[in-house]
Amino acid sequence: MDKNLTTWNPEDPKQWESEGKKIANRNLWISIPCLLVSFAVWLYWGIITVQMLNLGFPFEKSELFSLMAIAGLSGATLRIPSTFFIRLAGGRNTIFFTTALLIIPALGTGIALQNPNTPLWQFQILALLCGFGGGNFASSMSNISFFFPKKVQGLSLGLNAGLGNFGVTTMQVLVPLVMTWGAFSGSSMILKNTSGTLIGKIPAGTETAIQNAGFVWVAILIPLVIAAWFGMNNIKAKHVSPNIGSPIKAFGLITFMLAIGLITAASGLWLMLPEGANGSGFGISKWIILPLVIATTVLLLRAMLQGDAKKNLIHQYEIFKNKDTWAMTVIYTMTFGSFIGFSAAFPLAIKVIFGYSHVMGVDGVLTHDTINPNGPSALMFAWMGPFIGALIRPVGGWIADKMGGAKVTQICSITMVASALGVAHYMQLAYASATPEQYFIPFFVLFLVLFTATGVGNGSTFRTIAMVFDKEQAGPVLGWTSAVAAYGAFIIPKVLGEQIKLTTPEVALYGFAVFYTVCIVINWWFYLRSGAEHKNP
Repeated sequence: MDKNLTTWNPEDPKQWESEGKKIANRNLWISIPCLLVSFAVWLYWGIITVQMLNLGFPFEKSELFSLMAIAGLSGATLRIPSTFFIRLAGGRNTIFFTTALLIIPALGTGIALQNPNTPLWQFQILALLCGFGGGNFASSMSNISFFFPKKVQGLSLGLNAGLGNFGVTTMQVLVPLVMTWGAFSGSSMILKNTSGTLIGKIPAGTETAIQNAGFVWVAILIPLVIAAWFGMNNIKAKHVSPNIGSPIKAFGLITFMLAIGLITAASGLWLMLPEGANGSGFGISKWIILPLVIATTVLLLRAMLQGDAKKNLIHQYEIFKNKDTWAMTVIYTMTFGSFIGFSAAFPLAIKVIFGYSHVMGVDGVLTHDTINPNGPSALMFAWMGPFIGALIRPVGGWIADKMGGAKVTQICSITMVASALGVAHYMQLAYASATPEQYFIPFFVLFLVLFTATGVGNGSTFRTIAMVFDKEQAGPVLGWTSAVAAYGAFIIPKVLGEQIKLTTPEVALYGFAVFYTVCIVINWWFYLRSGAEHKNP
C-alpha cells in the first residue's frame, strides 16, 4: 500500500466509510504508543531523581529538581518547531523519526546512571535531550487532527492525548518496578533510604538497578519505530503536507529545526541556572527568559529556513494573527500545563514534604532534613494523579462533544481553583509539622481532584479548538497551544522547588490558583458570554 495519501477528506461521508475510518484508526493506534513512550522518556526524571535521592547520589535536592525543569523547558521549546513538522515533513516521516530519536537519551540515561559519580552536567545534557519526547506531542496531535472529521475530533484527539499521556503513569509504575529487577547492564546499587513500588515499600539496604530506568525504554522503542515506518501514512493533500520530498530530506529538516530549539532552550537555561548547577550565575528571571526563548525560537525558524520549507512555515504562522489562538493558548496552558507540570513535580514533592520530619531546632529554626520513617512512599502513590488525569481526558472530549467545549472547561477551571487552594492549605500544615503524614490523605485526595479537572478540561479544549479553527489551522493551533502549555513541565517544578527552598511550598499553589482564576475570565469572555463570536463551541 502507498504510504502517501494524495487525496484525503474525512468530512466526505463516502470516503470516510469506505476507507477513511480504517486508515485513520490505524494511524491513531500506532500514534498512541509512540506518544506514550515519548511522555515516559520526557518525564522519567521525576521518578529517577527520587531514586537518586534514595541511593545517595551526591546532588542537592534543588539540583535534582533542576533536571526535571531542564527536561520540561527543553520539551516545551521543541514543541514549537514540532508544531510545523507535519506540513513540512509528513506525518509518517515525522512520527517515525522523532520516536527513533528517543533512543538517544534513553540509552544515555541508562549508561550514566550506572555510576553515582557521573557529573551533574552529563545528567543535564541527557535531561535536555529528553525534551525530544516533550516535543513529539505537538506533531502527534497535529497529525491526528488531519485524519478525523470534526464530529469526532474531541474523542479522537482525546484518545491520542489521553492514552498518550498514560506514558506518565506507565513510567511511574514501570520504572520503580524494573529497578527491582536484575541489572540490564552494569551492577546494582544499595538503597540508603526506603524506596517503593506500586505494591509497597522497599527497605533501605536492598539492591536496586536504577540504570534500568533508561534501558527499558530502548527495548520498547525499537518495535514502535518499526511499526511507525510500516504502518503510518503521510497525507499529501494540499491542506496537509503537499510538498514533503523524500524521507531523507524530511529527516534532515526535522533535525535542523530541532537543533534550533535545543540551542535556544540550552541558552535560556544557562542564563537562568546558578553557577553551581553549571549555569551562568546571572540569575535572570524565568519570567523574562521564557518569552525570550519562545520568541527567539519562532524568529530563528523563520529566518533560517529556506525555499518551500520557509514558504510553508510562513503560511502556518498565519495562526498568530487570530485572537482565538492566543485565548486558547492561555486556556490550554491551564489544563495541559498543569497536568504535565504536576506530573513532573508530584513524586519529588511527596518525598520532600512528607518523607522528612520538619523539626524546630534549639535555635528556633525549622529544619527539613530528618527522615520521616512514617512518610508515604512517593513511588507508591505518585502514579495515581497522572493516571486519573490521562484516563479521564477522552471522557472530557466526549462530554464536550455533547455539551460544548467552553462550558465543560469553565466547570473544570472553577474546580481547579478550589482544589489548588485546598492543596496549598495542607501543604503548609505538613511542611511545618514533625508528623507531616497526618496531612497526607487530604493533600493527596485534593491533588487527585486537581488532576481529574486538568484531564477533563484538556479534553474539552480539544473540542473547542476543533470547532473554532478551520481544517488547515486546527492542526498548527493544537501544536502551538500544546507547545506553550508544555512550559508547565518547567514552570511548576521550578516554582515548587524554589518555594520549597524558601520553606513556603504553599505559595506556589496559591499562585497557580490565581492563574486559574484569570483563565475563568478569559474562557467566559471569548466563549461563554452573550455575544461571543464562538458561543460554547
